[in-house]
Amino acid sequence: MDTVISIIIGILLFSTIIIFHELGHFIVARKNGIKVPEFMLGMGPKLFSFKKGDTVFSLRLFLIGGACQMLGEDTDSMEEGSFNSKGPWARFATIFAGPFFNFILAFVFAAIIIGILGFDSPEATYVKEGSPVATTVYTNVEDPNDKITGISEGDVIRKYDGTSITVSRELLYYFVLNKMGVDPIEIEFEYDGKVYRGLVTPTIYKKYTIGFSYNADENECKIGEVTEGGVLESLGVRSGDIILKVDGTEIPTGKAMNEYLTAHPLDGSIIEMEISHKGNVITYQVQPVYSESCVSPRYFENSMGFYFDHNSSRIKGNPFQVIKYSLYEVKFQISTTIKALGKLITGQISLKNNVGGPVRIVSELDNTIQESKEDGLLYVILNLLNFAILLSANLGVMNLLPLPALDGGRLIFIIIELIFKKPIPKEKEGIVHAIGLVFFLVLMVLVLFNDIRYVFF
Repeated sequence: MDTVISIIIGILLFSTIIIFHELGHFIVARKNGIKVPEFMLGMGPKLFSFKKGDTVFSLRLFLIGGACQMLGEDTDSMEEGSFNSKGPWARFATIFAGPFFNFILAFVFAAIIIGILGFDSPEATYVKEGSPVATTVYTNVEDPNDKITGISEGDVIRKYDGTSITVSRELLYYFVLNKMGVDPIEIEFEYDGKVYRGLVTPTIYKKYTIGFSYNADENECKIGEVTEGGVLESLGVRSGDIILKVDGTEIPTGKAMNEYLTAHPLDGSIIEMEISHKGNVITYQVQPVYSESCVSPRYFENSMGFYFDHNSSRIKGNPFQVIKYSLYEVKFQISTTIKALGKLITGQISLKNNVGGPVRIVSELDNTIQESKEDGLLYVILNLLNFAILLSANLGVMNLLPLPALDGGRLIFIIIELIFKKPIPKEKEGIVHAIGLVFFLVLMVLVLFNDIRYVFF
């Protein structure tokens, strides 16, 4: 029953995001005098419809998308009210409005969450004594003679390795998406109203590893991140699996795992691990591998402690801060999506484990609901809104990619028209978009199979 409810919630969530996207196209199209014969949610046979003005609003059987069908959009028609009878800037604005409305929706949801819970300021909450960040000398960016030693608790991180930091989660995502090099890292932070900057030299970390992370708390020992190319990933272990035993010793919590590894550090000997994957207990013979790496100043000793930790709670703000941090939230989601896409393209993160479609999204949505239920209905709703921010921002970014059949692909043809003062013939543009559509249909099938493998096996 819980899964059915999650599927229904998922459909409602997807439908809201799609409707808002198409509403962007619709509003700007009508504003520019473009007729819209049909505004539809879903694909396939029509289940329900009504007409208002010149537009038929319809609900179709398969809720896998939607469309704002503009008059003559894919033809050479120049009749009054057709898409192509309007100038390039009017058409550009109409196409761009869909993704832009996704960003507006993400902003609205972010404002609701931040208005209720507050924002996550990127403050340092713990600094390890004697660590690189605690011993580095930092210089005031406006006064070279003003120097201080070490970051302190309460200092607000503004930049990390050239990346601007506006919310605390940007630090977390940075550590997840980026592997450390051997070069010093520039950190910029605010202390006592002044901004200081310094180069922190990372520590060379020598250890045996099996490639995973977890939270050393009183909850079950759930695997957080599985290192790509690491020992556990090669064995088929996944994020979210639960460690039950190590060499016959019960591991009831993350804290117990921490205590076990402290008492029995990895030394290259094979260890036996019992791990639960979706309720199925599998026993693995795990061979740790030796590595020497340059690790982030954030991590030390098996990733259990921190050179410095950053705020993970939220701070209540005034109305101005709610607006400001809601904009930061949208910017954060957009930039994270773009960075992740870049790493997928360059092969730094794998398609197999990091790209999901509707099945995996519903699975993650179900996990979000189940984990939030104990905190009450309000937190279930707020976590669903947070999930919707992610999906809406992702949809906006993906649609702006300069690929055939996407809004971004259509915008490219309009940009070419603006540059050369002449539109590309519609039949040629149509062929390009048709090829793109076939590509995305094949991709959808592949993603579906990948989802089924990931979620159910």
